[in-house]
Amino acid sequence: MSKLKLQFCSGPSLQSSMGNNQKVFQGNQQDPISALQQENLINMGNTDQKRRNNCAGDRFIPTIKKKFSILTETKAPAQDIASSQAALEMLYKQQILDQEPIMESENGSLKFINQNNFQYKNDHVHYIDSIDPKNYNSPLVDHKYFALPETISSYYGKYIRKIPKVPFKVLDAPQLQDDFYLNLIDWSNQNTLSVALNNCVYLWNAQSSKVTKLLDLCNDVVTSVGWSLRGPLLGVGTNNGELQLWDACKLQKVRTYKSHAARVGTLCFAESTLSSGSRDKSIIQRDLRQKEDYYFKSIAHKQEVCGLKWSPDSQLLASGGNDNKLYIWSAAQYDKPIFKFNEHQAAVKAIAWSPHQHGLLASGGGTADKTIRFWNALEGKMLQKEDTGSQVCNLMFSKMENELISTHGYSQHQIILWKCNGMKRIATLIGHTSRVLYLAMSPDGYTIVTGAGDETLRFWSIYPQSGGNEQNSKCQLALHNISIR
Repeated sequence: MSKLKLQFCSGPSLQSSMGNNQKVFQGNQQDPISALQQENLINMGNTDQKRRNNCAGDRFIPTIKKKFSILTETKAPAQDIASSQAALEMLYKQQILDQEPIMESENGSLKFINQNNFQYKNDHVHYIDSIDPKNYNSPLVDHKYFALPETISSYYGKYIRKIPKVPFKVLDAPQLQDDFYLNLIDWSNQNTLSVALNNCVYLWNAQSSKVTKLLDLCNDVVTSVGWSLRGPLLGVGTNNGELQLWDACKLQKVRTYKSHAARVGTLCFAESTLSSGSRDKSIIQRDLRQKEDYYFKSIAHKQEVCGLKWSPDSQLLASGGNDNKLYIWSAAQYDKPIFKFNEHQAAVKAIAWSPHQHGLLASGGGTADKTIRFWNALEGKMLQKEDTGSQVCNLMFSKMENELISTHGYSQHQIILWKCNGMKRIATLIGHTSRVLYLAMSPDGYTIVTGAGDETLRFWSIYPQSGGNEQNSKCQLALHNISIR
């Protein structure tokens, strides 16, 4: 018997590509490139060539490669703002109209422009921050907090959102496994949270707070759950290597796959593709429209595959393993990864793709590593690393802002909200008494839920809504005393 109780608390070919690589090697003798980086460069050339060969049509659409770079903020000279009205006007234009501040070099006055991808160059203006405008669209620059003078920041700081330091509700989750390599919660786009407790899977409706038992395995244990992108399909991985596909609306099993020889610890969907990673070191790709169990099995990791995430455009797949490796796979080829990264010093479970910058990937290492690293997955380059001081269990980009959420294990058991520009901490949330192993986000992006070995699920308001709506929600939840058998 397991109970879930609701509580409250406060045109070039491969040869030309290799030729270009040789030029790089000859022109930079003082910075030798490792064999792994050479292989990544060659794989990048192969991938570009295959993409060109696969493009058949009557139109030529050029590929624009964005320049990835890490920018460091520099303080701008303070501007004399006569009154708070000017600061409020600036805040309104920046937050509501999505305009960015620039300073005219002639008279030193401030003006705003729309933030577009393409703009005409104006030699008479320059950005407040002394940064090359060409690099302004850096993947790690948060435009909402970008380069405000100190006097403006003093006004602006009064209106920055306040993040509650305590969860607004807690669900008791008995028998929630304390295993770093599993993925036992996920939040669907239809606002339903799936939770795996030992051999059972429960569905919690976030609108009605109704809890439903989806399945109860007899001689097996659930090791992973994952929702499809749009439909009500839920993938359930088990300790015996089975992968079950369930229709959450009809509460019935659609299909069972028996392709893995060991437990299935991670699942992810991409359109009609269902990918799974297992302790048997393999990654299996399935097309839900086909009758076959799978159409490709990849074995590149030397130990258990514990992290698996598709990019938002479903073209790149990132996989992390207990062998400390991070691999990037292309949807056009599954025989071998296009990029291999071995910089992490511990298991790579935490993987997240940015929804704001194409090709930006974040990964986190385990206890012996404790770092978050950013990668340009289009070119196979590491951009930045940040030492967090504790085991990185999960990573997730915010849907609202250019921010990153991380959960941690040994030894601080905390949730951290980072501003991607410079990796500055916005908030640190502490509540769990054990490793924060599981993380999911609501479909609207306002709320996250975390699970830990202390057998609790805690809901945090990262982007608080209006006070009236939040209070009404709490009043409705207070009427429910939920228990599941």
